[in-house]
Amino acid sequence: MKAVIIGAGEVGYHIAKALSLTNDVIVIEKDEDALKRADGLDVQVVEGNGANADVLANVLPDADILVAVTGVDEVNIVACMTAKLIIRARPGWRESKTIARVSNPDYIDMPVTSRAQVGVDLMICPELALASEVAEVLASPSAIDAEMFAEGKVQMMEFAIRPENRLVGKQMQDLRLADCCIVSAVFRDNEIIIPHGNDIIKANDHMVIIGKPQAMESLGSVFGGEVTHRNRILVIGCGIVGFYLCKILDRDENSDLKIIENRKSRCIEVAEMLEKALVLNGDGTDVGLLREENIEDMDVVVAVTDSDEKNLLCSLLAKQLGAKKVIARSDRSDYVPLFEMVGIDMAVSPREATVNEVLKLTMGRGIETLATLEGEKAEIIEYTTSRDSKIVGKALNKVKFPKGAIITMVVHNDDIVVPRGDFVVREGDRVIIFALSSTVQLVEKFFR
Repeated sequence: MKAVIIGAGEVGYHIAKALSLTNDVIVIEKDEDALKRADGLDVQVVEGNGANADVLANVLPDADILVAVTGVDEVNIVACMTAKLIIRARPGWRESKTIARVSNPDYIDMPVTSRAQVGVDLMICPELALASEVAEVLASPSAIDAEMFAEGKVQMMEFAIRPENRLVGKQMQDLRLADCCIVSAVFRDNEIIIPHGNDIIKANDHMVIIGKPQAMESLGSVFGGEVTHRNRILVIGCGIVGFYLCKILDRDENSDLKIIENRKSRCIEVAEMLEKALVLNGDGTDVGLLREENIEDMDVVVAVTDSDEKNLLCSLLAKQLGAKKVIARSDRSDYVPLFEMVGIDMAVSPREATVNEVLKLTMGRGIETLATLEGEKAEIIEYTTSRDSKIVGKALNKVKFPKGAIITMVVHNDDIVVPRGDFVVREGDRVIIFALSSTVQLVEKFFR
Protein backbone atom coordinates (compact mmCIF):
# COMPACT_ATOMS: atom_id res chain seq x y z
CA MET A 1 0.00 0.00 0.00
CA LYS A 2 1.11 3.57 -0.67
CA ALA A 3 0.39 6.14 2.06
CA VAL A 4 0.92 9.91 2.02
CA ILE A 5 1.25 11.55 5.44
CA ILE A 6 1.09 15.34 5.77
CA GLY A 7 2.74 16.53 8.96
CA ALA A 8 5.62 14.79 10.75
CA GLY A 9 4.91 15.98 14.25
CA GLU A 10 4.21 13.59 17.13
CA VAL A 11 1.12 12.04 15.49
CA GLY A 12 2.44 11.97 11.93
CA TYR A 13 5.76 10.48 12.97
CA HIS A 14 4.15 7.55 14.79
CA ILE A 15 1.71 6.86 11.95
CA ALA A 16 4.63 6.86 9.51
CA LYS A 17 6.63 4.59 11.81
CA ALA A 18 3.78 2.06 12.07
CA LEU A 19 2.89 2.06 8.37
CA SER A 20 6.47 2.01 7.05
CA LEU A 21 7.00 -1.54 8.35
CA THR A 22 4.92 -3.02 5.51
CA ASN A 23 3.97 -0.13 3.20
CA ASP A 24 5.42 2.60 0.97
CA VAL A 25 5.16 5.87 2.91
CA ILE A 26 5.70 9.47 1.78
CA VAL A 27 5.91 12.16 4.46
CA ILE A 28 5.34 15.85 3.61
CA GLU A 29 6.57 18.41 6.16
CA LYS A 30 7.87 22.02 6.25
CA ASP A 31 9.66 22.01 9.60
CA GLU A 32 13.35 21.14 9.29
CA ASP A 33 13.65 19.35 12.67
CA ALA A 34 10.56 17.23 12.02
CA LEU A 35 11.93 16.34 8.58
CA LYS A 36 15.22 15.17 10.07
CA ARG A 37 13.39 12.98 12.58
CA ALA A 38 11.17 11.44 9.89
CA ASP A 39 14.21 10.85 7.70
CA GLY A 40 15.37 8.29 10.25
CA LEU A 41 12.43 6.06 9.24
CA ASP A 42 12.16 3.93 6.13
CA VAL A 43 10.06 6.57 4.33
CA GLN A 44 10.36 9.07 1.49
CA VAL A 45 10.53 12.62 2.86
CA VAL A 46 9.25 15.63 0.89
CA GLU A 47 9.82 19.19 2.08
CA GLY A 48 6.83 21.42 1.39
CA ASN A 49 3.28 22.49 2.20
CA GLY A 50 0.96 19.48 2.21
CA ALA A 51 -2.02 21.62 1.18
CA ASN A 52 -0.23 22.85 -1.96
CA ALA A 53 -1.84 21.41 -5.09
CA ASP A 54 1.47 21.07 -6.97
CA VAL A 55 3.11 19.19 -4.08
CA LEU A 56 0.12 16.85 -3.80
CA ALA A 57 -0.07 16.21 -7.54
CA ASN A 58 3.49 14.87 -7.47
CA VAL A 59 2.83 12.29 -4.73
CA LEU A 60 -0.82 11.27 -5.23
CA PRO A 61 -0.60 8.86 -8.21
CA ASP A 62 -1.26 5.32 -6.93
CA ALA A 63 -1.73 6.54 -3.33
CA ASP A 64 -4.17 4.44 -1.33
CA ILE A 65 -4.51 6.77 1.64
CA LEU A 66 -3.73 10.39 2.52
CA VAL A 67 -3.46 11.33 6.20
CA ALA A 68 -3.31 15.04 7.11
CA VAL A 69 -2.19 15.47 10.73
CA THR A 70 -0.51 18.87 10.96
CA GLY A 71 -1.29 21.05 13.97
CA VAL A 72 -3.59 23.29 11.89
CA ASP A 73 -7.16 22.07 11.27
CA GLU A 74 -7.66 24.15 8.15
CA VAL A 75 -4.46 22.86 6.51
CA ASN A 76 -5.58 19.27 7.16
CA ILE A 77 -9.07 19.82 5.75
CA VAL A 78 -7.82 21.76 2.70
CA ALA A 79 -5.21 19.08 1.99
CA CYS A 80 -7.89 16.37 1.93
CA MET A 81 -10.25 18.46 -0.22
CA THR A 82 -7.46 19.34 -2.66
CA ALA A 83 -6.37 15.70 -2.93
CA LYS A 84 -9.91 14.58 -3.80
CA LEU A 85 -10.26 17.33 -6.45
CA ILE A 86 -6.91 16.43 -8.05
CA ILE A 87 -7.70 12.71 -8.16
CA ARG A 88 -11.22 13.16 -9.58
CA ALA A 89 -9.95 15.54 -12.24
CA ARG A 90 -7.52 12.94 -13.60
CA PRO A 91 -9.27 9.83 -14.95
CA GLY A 92 -7.44 6.60 -14.25
CA TRP A 93 -5.96 7.75 -10.94
CA ARG A 94 -6.72 5.53 -7.99
CA GLU A 95 -9.24 6.94 -5.48
CA SER A 96 -7.47 7.68 -2.18
CA LYS A 97 -9.02 7.54 1.28
CA THR A 98 -8.50 10.82 3.13
CA ILE A 99 -8.16 11.33 6.88
CA ALA A 100 -7.91 14.70 8.64
CA ARG A 101 -6.98 15.45 12.22
CA VAL A 102 -9.24 18.21 13.57
CA SER A 103 -9.41 19.81 17.04
CA ASN A 104 -11.79 22.76 16.69
CA PRO A 105 -15.26 21.87 18.08
CA ASP A 106 -16.77 24.06 15.34
CA TYR A 107 -15.79 21.32 12.86
CA ILE A 108 -16.47 18.16 14.86
CA ASP A 109 -18.60 17.09 17.82
CA MET A 110 -17.57 13.44 18.21
CA PRO A 111 -14.23 11.57 18.34
CA VAL A 112 -14.50 10.16 14.81
CA THR A 113 -16.87 11.10 12.01
CA SER A 114 -17.10 11.35 8.21
CA ARG A 115 -17.29 14.54 6.16
CA ALA A 116 -17.25 12.88 2.76
CA GLN A 117 -19.28 15.74 1.26
CA VAL A 118 -16.25 18.02 1.63
CA GLY A 119 -13.66 15.42 0.68
CA VAL A 120 -12.72 14.06 4.13
CA ASP A 121 -13.51 10.35 4.45
CA LEU A 122 -12.59 10.29 8.13
CA MET A 123 -12.28 13.25 10.50
CA ILE A 124 -10.64 12.51 13.85
CA CYS A 125 -10.58 14.71 16.95
CA PRO A 126 -7.77 13.40 19.19
CA GLU A 127 -8.77 15.69 22.06
CA LEU A 128 -12.38 14.51 22.11
CA ALA A 129 -11.25 10.88 21.77
CA LEU A 130 -8.91 11.40 24.72
CA ALA A 131 -11.66 12.96 26.82
CA SER A 132 -13.99 10.05 26.02
CA GLU A 133 -11.29 7.54 26.97
CA VAL A 134 -10.65 9.23 30.32
CA ALA A 135 -14.40 9.44 31.03
CA GLU A 136 -14.70 5.67 30.47
CA VAL A 137 -11.87 5.05 32.93
CA LEU A 138 -13.46 7.35 35.52
CA ALA A 139 -16.63 5.27 35.40
CA SER A 140 -14.68 2.56 37.24
CA PRO A 141 -12.56 4.11 40.01
CA SER A 142 -10.12 1.19 40.19
CA ALA A 143 -9.42 0.97 36.43
CA ILE A 144 -6.51 2.67 34.69
CA ASP A 145 -7.65 2.06 31.10
CA ALA A 146 -10.89 1.12 29.35
CA GLU A 147 -12.14 0.50 25.82
CA MET A 148 -15.42 -0.67 24.28
CA PHE A 149 -15.76 -3.23 21.47
CA ALA A 150 -18.62 -4.73 19.43
CA GLU A 151 -20.78 -1.60 19.76
CA GLY A 152 -20.64 -1.69 23.55
CA LYS A 153 -21.32 -5.41 23.96
CA VAL A 154 -17.73 -6.12 25.11
CA GLN A 155 -15.47 -4.05 27.37
CA MET A 156 -11.74 -4.09 28.00
CA MET A 157 -10.40 -2.77 31.32
CA GLU A 158 -6.88 -2.56 32.70
CA PHE A 159 -6.30 -2.75 36.46
CA ALA A 160 -3.14 -2.11 38.48
CA ILE A 161 -2.44 -4.53 41.33
CA ARG A 162 -1.37 -2.46 44.32
CA PRO A 163 1.13 -4.02 46.76
CA GLU A 164 -1.54 -4.06 49.49
CA ASN A 165 -4.11 -5.88 47.29
CA ARG A 166 -5.23 -9.22 48.80
CA LEU A 167 -4.70 -10.89 45.40
CA VAL A 168 -0.90 -10.54 45.56
CA GLY A 169 0.68 -14.00 45.80
CA LYS A 170 -2.46 -15.83 44.66
CA GLN A 171 -2.98 -17.72 41.40
CA MET A 172 -4.90 -16.34 38.42
CA GLN A 173 -7.61 -18.93 38.91
CA ASP A 174 -8.28 -17.47 42.39
CA LEU A 175 -9.79 -14.40 40.70
CA ARG A 176 -13.02 -16.38 40.20
CA LEU A 177 -14.11 -14.30 37.22
CA ALA A 178 -17.56 -14.71 35.68
CA ASP A 179 -17.79 -17.06 32.66
CA CYS A 180 -18.10 -14.03 30.37
CA CYS A 181 -14.79 -12.47 31.51
CA ILE A 182 -11.17 -13.43 30.80
CA VAL A 183 -7.72 -12.16 31.76
CA SER A 184 -6.18 -11.48 28.34
CA ALA A 185 -2.75 -10.30 29.41
CA VAL A 186 -0.53 -9.24 32.28
CA PHE A 187 2.00 -6.43 31.94
CA ARG A 188 4.86 -7.05 34.39
CA ASP A 189 7.93 -4.81 34.32
CA ASN A 190 8.91 -4.94 30.63
CA GLU A 191 7.20 -8.29 30.00
CA ILE A 192 3.84 -8.99 28.37
CA ILE A 193 2.42 -12.31 29.58
CA ILE A 194 -0.57 -14.26 28.29
CA PRO A 195 -1.44 -15.90 31.61
CA HIS A 196 -2.55 -19.38 32.68
CA GLY A 197 -4.62 -20.38 35.69
CA ASN A 198 -1.65 -21.34 37.87
CA ASP A 199 0.38 -18.16 37.20
CA ILE A 200 1.07 -16.11 40.34
CA ILE A 201 -0.25 -12.55 40.69
CA LYS A 202 2.47 -10.09 41.70
CA ALA A 203 2.45 -6.57 43.12
CA ASN A 204 2.40 -3.83 40.44
CA ASP A 205 1.12 -6.20 37.75
CA HIS A 206 -1.21 -4.58 35.23
CA MET A 207 -4.05 -6.93 34.24
CA VAL A 208 -6.05 -6.60 31.04
CA ILE A 209 -9.53 -8.12 31.41
CA ILE A 210 -12.15 -8.44 28.68
CA GLY A 211 -15.80 -9.29 29.24
CA LYS A 212 -19.44 -8.22 29.29
CA PRO A 213 -19.82 -4.66 30.61
CA GLN A 214 -22.38 -5.82 33.20
CA ALA A 215 -19.95 -8.38 34.62
CA MET A 216 -17.06 -5.92 34.54
CA GLU A 217 -18.88 -3.56 36.90
CA SER A 218 -18.26 -5.92 39.82
CA LEU A 219 -14.49 -6.03 39.22
CA GLY A 220 -13.92 -2.68 40.90
CA SER A 221 -14.36 -4.25 44.33
CA VAL A 222 -11.86 -7.01 43.44
CA PHE A 223 -9.09 -4.66 42.32
CA GLY A 224 -9.70 -1.46 44.24
CA GLY A 225 -12.27 -1.83 46.99
CA GLU A 226 -15.86 -0.65 47.24
CA VAL A 227 -16.73 3.01 46.66
CA THR A 228 -19.61 4.09 48.87
CA HIS A 229 -19.82 7.76 47.86
CA ARG A 230 -20.18 9.88 44.76
CA ASN A 231 -17.05 9.98 42.61
CA ARG A 232 -15.08 13.11 43.63
CA ILE A 233 -13.15 14.39 40.60
CA LEU A 234 -10.82 17.35 40.17
CA VAL A 235 -9.88 18.42 36.63
CA ILE A 236 -6.89 20.75 36.26
CA GLY A 237 -6.96 22.67 32.98
CA CYS A 238 -10.06 23.45 30.94
CA GLY A 239 -8.76 23.84 27.41
CA ILE A 240 -10.18 21.70 24.60
CA VAL A 241 -9.49 18.33 26.28
CA GLY A 242 -10.48 19.54 29.75
CA PHE A 243 -13.74 21.06 28.55
CA TYR A 244 -14.73 18.00 26.51
CA LEU A 245 -14.07 15.83 29.56
CA CYS A 246 -15.91 18.13 31.98
CA LYS A 247 -18.87 18.30 29.63
CA ILE A 248 -19.17 14.50 29.79
CA LEU A 249 -18.67 14.38 33.58
CA ASP A 250 -21.13 17.21 34.20
CA ARG A 251 -23.90 14.91 32.95
CA ASP A 252 -22.91 12.12 35.35
CA GLU A 253 -25.25 12.02 38.35
CA ASN A 254 -22.70 9.99 40.33
CA SER A 255 -19.89 12.56 40.14
CA ASP A 256 -18.94 15.69 42.08
CA LEU A 257 -16.81 17.78 39.74
CA LYS A 258 -14.35 20.57 40.49
CA ILE A 259 -12.30 22.41 37.88
CA ILE A 260 -9.14 24.51 38.34
CA GLU A 261 -8.34 26.86 35.44
CA ASN A 262 -5.79 29.68 35.52
CA ARG A 263 -7.50 31.96 32.93
CA LYS A 264 -10.26 34.02 34.55
CA SER A 265 -12.11 34.64 31.28
CA ARG A 266 -12.13 30.91 30.53
CA CYS A 267 -13.47 30.18 34.03
CA ILE A 268 -16.43 32.49 33.43
CA GLU A 269 -17.06 30.94 30.02
CA VAL A 270 -16.94 27.36 31.34
CA ALA A 271 -19.08 28.13 34.42
CA GLU A 272 -21.84 29.40 32.15
CA MET A 273 -21.81 26.21 30.03
CA LEU A 274 -21.57 23.61 32.82
CA GLU A 275 -24.48 23.35 35.25
CA LYS A 276 -23.11 21.37 38.21
CA ALA A 277 -19.33 21.82 38.13
CA LEU A 278 -17.56 24.10 40.62
CA VAL A 279 -15.10 26.21 38.59
CA LEU A 280 -12.12 27.71 40.44
CA ASN A 281 -9.77 30.34 39.06
CA GLY A 282 -6.26 29.33 40.14
CA ASP A 283 -3.06 27.43 39.45
CA GLY A 284 -3.05 23.62 39.67
CA THR A 285 0.48 23.74 41.12
CA ASP A 286 -0.61 25.98 44.04
CA VAL A 287 -0.23 23.68 47.06
CA GLY A 288 -2.28 26.04 49.25
CA LEU A 289 -5.20 25.94 46.81
CA LEU A 290 -5.02 22.15 46.49
CA ARG A 291 -5.09 21.73 50.28
CA GLU A 292 -7.91 24.27 50.61
CA GLU A 293 -9.97 22.18 48.17
CA ASN A 294 -9.31 18.99 50.19
CA ILE A 295 -7.36 17.22 47.48
CA GLU A 296 -6.69 14.33 49.87
CA ASP A 297 -10.40 13.45 49.60
CA MET A 298 -10.39 13.33 45.79
CA ASP A 299 -11.02 9.96 44.17
CA VAL A 300 -9.43 11.13 40.92
CA VAL A 301 -7.33 14.11 39.84
CA VAL A 302 -7.00 14.64 36.07
CA ALA A 303 -4.31 17.05 34.83
CA VAL A 304 -5.03 18.00 31.21
CA THR A 305 -3.41 21.40 30.67
CA ASP A 306 -1.60 22.09 27.38
CA SER A 307 1.80 21.60 29.06
CA ASP A 308 3.18 18.10 29.67
CA GLU A 309 5.56 19.43 32.30
CA LYS A 310 2.78 21.20 34.21
CA ASN A 311 0.59 18.10 34.05
CA LEU A 312 3.41 16.05 35.54
CA LEU A 313 3.98 18.55 38.35
CA CYS A 314 0.26 18.86 39.14
CA SER A 315 -0.10 15.08 39.19
CA LEU A 316 2.90 14.51 41.45
CA LEU A 317 1.63 17.15 43.88
CA ALA A 318 -1.84 15.62 43.89
CA LYS A 319 -0.40 12.15 44.54
CA GLN A 320 1.85 13.45 47.31
CA LEU A 321 -1.07 15.25 48.96
CA GLY A 322 -3.20 12.08 49.07
CA ALA A 323 -5.36 11.89 45.91
CA LYS A 324 -6.36 8.26 45.33
CA LYS A 325 -5.88 8.11 41.55
CA VAL A 326 -4.08 10.54 39.27
CA ILE A 327 -4.35 10.77 35.47
CA ALA A 328 -2.12 13.04 33.39
CA ARG A 329 -2.19 14.11 29.77
CA SER A 330 1.07 13.80 27.84
CA ASP A 331 1.24 15.03 24.26
CA ARG A 332 4.75 13.62 23.88
CA SER A 333 4.47 9.84 23.63
CA ASP A 334 7.96 9.25 25.00
CA TYR A 335 6.84 10.88 28.27
CA VAL A 336 4.02 8.37 28.86
CA PRO A 337 6.17 5.57 30.36
CA LEU A 338 8.14 8.16 32.36
CA PHE A 339 4.94 9.55 33.89
CA GLU A 340 3.86 6.08 34.98
CA MET A 341 7.38 5.26 36.20
CA VAL A 342 7.27 8.10 38.77
CA GLY A 343 3.90 7.06 40.18
CA ILE A 344 1.23 8.56 37.91
CA ASP A 345 -1.59 5.99 37.71
CA MET A 346 -2.40 6.63 34.06
CA ALA A 347 -0.77 8.78 31.39
CA VAL A 348 -2.85 9.41 28.27
CA SER A 349 -1.87 10.78 24.88
CA PRO A 350 -4.18 12.35 22.26
CA ARG A 351 -2.12 10.86 19.43
CA GLU A 352 -3.14 7.24 20.14
CA ALA A 353 -6.71 7.76 18.91
CA THR A 354 -5.48 9.11 15.57
CA VAL A 355 -2.88 6.38 15.16
CA ASN A 356 -5.44 3.67 15.97
CA GLU A 357 -7.99 4.96 13.45
CA VAL A 358 -5.41 5.22 10.67
CA LEU A 359 -4.10 1.71 11.38
CA LYS A 360 -7.63 0.33 11.43
CA LEU A 361 -8.28 1.79 7.99
CA THR A 362 -5.01 0.48 6.56
CA MET A 363 -4.72 -2.97 8.13
CA GLY A 364 -7.33 -4.65 5.98
CA ARG A 365 -10.91 -5.76 5.72
CA GLY A 366 -13.06 -6.57 8.71
CA ILE A 367 -11.34 -4.51 11.38
CA GLU A 368 -13.93 -2.68 13.48
CA THR A 369 -11.96 -1.48 16.52
CA LEU A 370 -8.31 -1.33 17.44
CA ALA A 371 -6.67 -0.33 20.72
CA THR A 372 -2.94 -0.14 21.35
CA LEU A 373 -1.53 -0.98 24.79
CA GLU A 374 1.76 -0.54 26.63
CA GLY A 375 3.24 2.01 24.24
CA GLU A 376 2.19 0.09 21.10
CA LYS A 377 3.77 -3.20 22.28
CA ALA A 378 0.38 -4.95 22.14
CA GLU A 379 -2.99 -4.49 20.48
CA ILE A 380 -6.58 -5.53 20.99
CA ILE A 381 -8.29 -5.90 17.64
CA GLU A 382 -11.90 -6.60 16.73
CA TYR A 383 -12.44 -8.43 13.43
CA THR A 384 -15.73 -9.23 11.75
CA THR A 385 -15.36 -12.53 9.92
CA SER A 386 -16.40 -12.96 6.29
CA ARG A 387 -17.10 -16.05 4.24
CA ASP A 388 -13.48 -15.99 3.03
CA SER A 389 -11.89 -15.75 6.49
CA LYS A 390 -9.57 -18.74 6.97
CA ILE A 391 -10.69 -19.14 10.58
CA VAL A 392 -14.38 -19.66 9.75
CA GLY A 393 -15.79 -23.18 10.14
CA LYS A 394 -12.85 -24.57 12.12
CA ALA A 395 -12.54 -25.52 15.78
CA LEU A 396 -10.02 -23.21 17.42
CA ASN A 397 -7.83 -26.11 18.58
CA LYS A 398 -7.37 -26.96 14.88
CA VAL A 399 -6.22 -23.43 13.98
CA LYS A 400 -2.46 -22.78 14.18
CA PHE A 401 -2.79 -19.35 15.74
CA PRO A 402 0.51 -17.47 16.23
CA LYS A 403 2.21 -17.56 19.61
CA GLY A 404 1.69 -14.22 21.31
CA ALA A 405 -1.94 -13.88 20.22
CA ILE A 406 -5.15 -15.16 21.78
CA ILE A 407 -8.84 -15.02 20.86
CA THR A 408 -10.40 -13.62 24.01
CA MET A 409 -14.04 -13.12 23.08
CA VAL A 410 -16.47 -13.90 20.26
CA VAL A 411 -19.79 -12.13 19.69
CA HIS A 412 -22.26 -14.20 17.63
CA ASN A 413 -25.46 -12.24 17.10
CA ASP A 414 -26.09 -11.13 20.71
CA ASP A 415 -24.33 -14.07 22.39
CA ILE A 416 -20.98 -13.25 24.02
CA VAL A 417 -18.66 -16.23 24.41
CA VAL A 418 -15.23 -16.84 25.92
CA PRO A 419 -14.22 -19.48 23.36
CA ARG A 420 -12.68 -22.82 24.32
CA GLY A 421 -10.67 -25.14 22.08
CA ASP A 422 -13.71 -26.81 20.50
CA PHE A 423 -15.42 -23.49 19.64
CA VAL A 424 -16.16 -22.95 15.92
CA VAL A 425 -16.08 -19.39 14.55
CA ARG A 426 -18.85 -18.60 12.05
CA GLU A 427 -19.29 -16.06 9.28
CA GLY A 428 -20.30 -12.65 10.63
CA ASP A 429 -18.91 -13.29 14.12
CA ARG A 430 -17.07 -10.47 15.85
CA VAL A 431 -13.78 -11.88 17.09
CA ILE A 432 -11.78 -9.91 19.68
CA ILE A 433 -8.08 -10.73 19.83
CA PHE A 434 -5.23 -9.74 22.11
CA ALA A 435 -1.96 -9.79 20.18
CA LEU A 436 1.61 -8.68 20.60
CA SER A 437 2.34 -6.06 17.92
CA SER A 438 4.91 -8.40 16.37
CA THR A 439 2.19 -10.99 15.63
CA VAL A 440 -0.54 -8.71 14.22
CA GLN A 441 0.35 -9.32 10.56
CA LEU A 442 0.23 -13.09 11.14
CA VAL A 443 -3.17 -12.76 12.83
CA GLU A 444 -4.55 -10.74 9.91
CA LYS A 445 -4.00 -13.63 7.52
CA PHE A 446 -6.68 -15.67 9.28
CA PHE A 447 -9.32 -13.02 8.53
CA ARG A 448 -8.62 -12.25 4.88
